Amino acid sequence: MPFYLGERQQDDPESATESHHQMLWSILGSKEAAHDSMVYSYRHGFSAFAAKLTDSQVNQLSELPEVVHVIRDQIYELQTTRTWDYLKHTSTHPNNLLNQTNMGDKVIIGVIDSGIWPESESFNDNGLGPIPKSWKGSCESKQSFNGSTVCNRKLIGAKYFASGLLNGADESNLDTTEDPEYVSPRDFNGHGTHVAATAAGSFVPDASYLTLGRGIARGGAPKARIAMYKACWHSSTSGTAGCSAADLLKAMDEAIHDGVDVLSLSLSFPPLFPEVDTRNPVAVGAFHAVAKGIPVVCAAGNTGPASQTVTNTAPWVITVAATTQDRSFPTLITLGNNVTIVSQAMYQDVDVDFIGLVYPEGPEASNETFSGVCEELSENPARIIKDKFVLCFTTSTDYGTVLNAASNVQKLGGYGVIVAKNPGHQLGTCGAVPCLAVDYELGTDILFYIRSTRSPVAKIQPTRTLVGLPVATKVATFSSRGPSSISPAILKPDIAAPGVNILAATSPNDVFNDKGFTMKSGTSMSTPIVSGIVALLKSLHPHWSPAAIRSAIVTTAWRTDPSGEPIFADGSNRKLADPFDYGGGLVNSEKAAKPGLVYDMGVNDYVLYLCSIGYTDSSISRLVSKKTTCANPRPSVLDLNLPSITIPNLGKEVTITRTVTNVGPVDSVYKAVIEAPMGVNVTVTPNTLVFNGKTIKLSFKVRVLTNHRVNTGYYFGSLTWTDSRHNVVIPLSVRTQVLQRYYDEN
Repeated sequence: MPFYLGERQQDDPESATESHHQMLWSILGSKEAAHDSMVYSYRHGFSAFAAKLTDSQVNQLSELPEVVHVIRDQIYELQTTRTWDYLKHTSTHPNNLLNQTNMGDKVIIGVIDSGIWPESESFNDNGLGPIPKSWKGSCESKQSFNGSTVCNRKLIGAKYFASGLLNGADESNLDTTEDPEYVSPRDFNGHGTHVAATAAGSFVPDASYLTLGRGIARGGAPKARIAMYKACWHSSTSGTAGCSAADLLKAMDEAIHDGVDVLSLSLSFPPLFPEVDTRNPVAVGAFHAVAKGIPVVCAAGNTGPASQTVTNTAPWVITVAATTQDRSFPTLITLGNNVTIVSQAMYQDVDVDFIGLVYPEGPEASNETFSGVCEELSENPARIIKDKFVLCFTTSTDYGTVLNAASNVQKLGGYGVIVAKNPGHQLGTCGAVPCLAVDYELGTDILFYIRSTRSPVAKIQPTRTLVGLPVATKVATFSSRGPSSISPAILKPDIAAPGVNILAATSPNDVFNDKGFTMKSGTSMSTPIVSGIVALLKSLHPHWSPAAIRSAIVTTAWRTDPSGEPIFADGSNRKLADPFDYGGGLVNSEKAAKPGLVYDMGVNDYVLYLCSIGYTDSSISRLVSKKTTCANPRPSVLDLNLPSITIPNLGKEVTITRTVTNVGPVDSVYKAVIEAPMGVNVTVTPNTLVFNGKTIKLSFKVRVLTNHRVNTGYYFGSLTWTDSRHNVVIPLSVRTQVLQRYYDEN
């Protein structure tokens, strides 16, 4: 259980650890008991320790004046060639971001995940210069991982953290016959390897998955250095990787000390806790990283498309949603009536000539069970399934439903399965059984054909790769959505990036491994795309704060796809995407490098935010290591200098303040362009901003007034500052609440 003491008070890490032992000693009665109880001493980025204690001992420690937080340990979950061309993040022009930064050669990305497979070709160090002098970390050697030989000028750091997860148990419990793992920085399931390669993998030619998506694989910052902090551990029984809160905090503390420039966390925790809650260690660790100038990039979560599901909502982190890209994997199904259906699959066998096609249904008077529901295929008689393609329907978007349907068809002697489902944006193979996905409309077309003939048949062609138009960009169904239920006035997610069928390196233990590569989907996969871009921006603008970098990314994002077509948001009903789906939009690295203006913030701004949500003066003081007294009345959360304006409860007129900093041409004139949300009046004062050599920061006020006379949902618009060369866009999200705190279920 971690005990958080705030900003470290001692410059000497050993003195910090000794003070932690003395605090435990005062409760436990002996120095030996204090040492035995200690799990971790956090002593670099902040002052804290993790210890094994009884409830009564926890209560005693929590009463000590030095203790800011008591954090009960929690288990977090990990969230998974065309991508960079699609985002126009290329090196084809000498002034492109990649070339201006030498592809991130001097930047270090710290990845907190499930470890790394260092022998992957994605981590070769060909063409890399010396390790940056700022680096203070190391590569540990443990089971199947010799840090002195597997680390190089690409992978410059590798550590692992498991004491929190083990909670006093022996490390041998991590690696069992039933649940194999590597008790070292080595990655078992491939998640961390995939994430690290996506952020900063080296160039690997002729990469593909099952011959699909073939091309040159690389990361967003292909010459950036990688430091892996393994804090997430594979479990074969649960099928997921668990990450202890204590281990995550220790990993972040070590990363801050080691000298990483960017932190990337492709993980989330389903129960949502506010930043002031003791059970949100990622927000606490990220606060200290950001206070030291280290941007922290986090996954939005994979529990979409329902609203208010977004995680990692602290205003000091960059929260990333997931989209598709302009690539798909069409697989042609030709029915016996010569009608061709285009399904999605990853089927790479030979052409299948016409074979039987069945939808399980039988006469009502039959004593046998027939079901065309995918989850119930095992209940059908084997004789109707044998040697046939089976059509089934499901309401699930989980790819596990497809896998289970294929497995049940195989057990009954069937040839393959066609699953009609809502879009879930997760494709893969089903072993030896062909599995194809269609939507309900196409599934119904196939069903009507089956019912129209006595001997329905179909033939299947191998999957192809389709790139470019007419493939549309969509926010993935699984991508968690805003608004934030913790702080509704803080727009989350911040930004979106491709996170569907991302090709990158993996571990040989990955069941979907194909010659060292695989395709994975999730906000885990979109997060390192943004992390790689953040690393390049950090290299290009080393003096920019994490908030300035986040602002540059949000205000320059595409609100259409790169070809100019609209971005949709998938769910039970497909709709045009809005800020709660993708924040500012789809990340645009080249525009982010030259944003014109930024909405900057620092620790003092975050202190005002903490005051606005009710943190006590004493807790804030310990957090920031100086006496802090919140104003009375407390500041408005609406005035936090975010690159967005979100008003969740507009009743009376409100006036909001924002400040922009000129990072473009010294002499610049910007004019305001307002796209007001429906039924809302928005005015900006002044509506012209004039910058020169003496004036680099200017403030403006935004007056918002509703015309609605009833409680509404959210309406969306934008505020743009333009000088004809730069368009600095922030999203506006406004909900009218004539009757406050009212739940309308009518």
